[in-house]
Amino acid sequence: MKKQFSEFKEFIKDKNVAVVGIGVSNIPLIRFLVKLGAKVTAFDKKNREELVDIAKEFNELSVALELGEGYLDKLSGFDVVFKTPSMRIDCDALLKVKNEGAYITSEMEEFVRYCKGKVYGITGSDGKTTTTTIISRLLKEAGYKTWVGGNIGTPLFSNIEEIKVDDKVVLELSSFQLMTMNTPIDVAVVTNLAPNHLDMHLDMQEYIDAKKNIFLYQEKSGVLVLNKENEITHSFTSEARGEVREFSSKREVENGTYFKDSILYLNNEEVCKKDNIVIRGIHNIENYLAAFLATKDDVSIDVMKKVAETFGGVEHRCEFVRELDGVKYYNDSIASSPTRTLAGLFAFEKKVILIAGGYDKHIPFEPLAEEGYPYIKELI
Repeated sequence: MKKQFSEFKEFIKDKNVAVVGIGVSNIPLIRFLVKLGAKVTAFDKKNREELVDIAKEFNELSVALELGEGYLDKLSGFDVVFKTPSMRIDCDALLKVKNEGAYITSEMEEFVRYCKGKVYGITGSDGKTTTTTIISRLLKEAGYKTWVGGNIGTPLFSNIEEIKVDDKVVLELSSFQLMTMNTPIDVAVVTNLAPNHLDMHLDMQEYIDAKKNIFLYQEKSGVLVLNKENEITHSFTSEARGEVREFSSKREVENGTYFKDSILYLNNEEVCKKDNIVIRGIHNIENYLAAFLATKDDVSIDVMKKVAETFGGVEHRCEFVRELDGVKYYNDSIASSPTRTLAGLFAFEKKVILIAGGYDKHIPFEPLAEEGYPYIKELI
């Protein structure tokens, strides 16, 4: 049962609230909290000169600012703390204020807790953004008022009173956002799991445990969509709280979606042919299989087919840039992990010249070397 937002309004009024991080999602959050009558202090490592107009606006709103090096030193004496997603819950500053009795939360946690619309949450190591976008396209094409947020779209908490019961809300959720999530999500999708963000998580198990929070608090009416071909996600079936739906790009699935003989099926009924899908690659077929399963209660097969045959994809994901002197250039810069890079390589019928770089997220590169080698003509 969703909570009434009036409860939050009553709870937050006149509270001393700290917001850690003055970024994309927290700027509208700060404005909203002020509007609701909270006494807000904003914390950020940036200095006043870097924040420029935002610092000026917050001063006019009577928002106190703690900025620069050592900005967390004064994180004490607050009733409520909204943390930025990448801030670990076990960092010294948060442990200290929590021990003082503060309620620690985040913009996304409170949004999910009070949102009246049906919430679709999408997570995974690869394919989150594309699957989130496909699901939102399917729902919009089916005629629903659809809101998109999380890692993509816009921060939604400040719009929460505009969202109606019949609206659909599609959220891309990272492991950082899910680490402290303890609220039911109506439809949860886990596209796949492979080592990622091990520079931020203690180990792979912590990363997996964070992802599991997307479904561990579901009610019996909840839906969990899983990749049958991913060993980790398939293992989640035993821990599901509601209905489990699985998809596969390699075998038939009873009461699920699957890919066979170049055709995508939903519950053994043809949805569309692979050759008619605009975006290429087996990874995008899997993204569609997941999206079809997630929305099958709200979207017709005709709508699914139409979206698959018209949606041109998300930028930076095997995005065609131009052809020059007979060479086609593709931008796949979102591929910031070995498994994601492999998915892009598998999408091409010819060997490619791969330009690769980035920083070390402490992820093993062996799979890219072993499986990617046959698809690479030159590596720069």
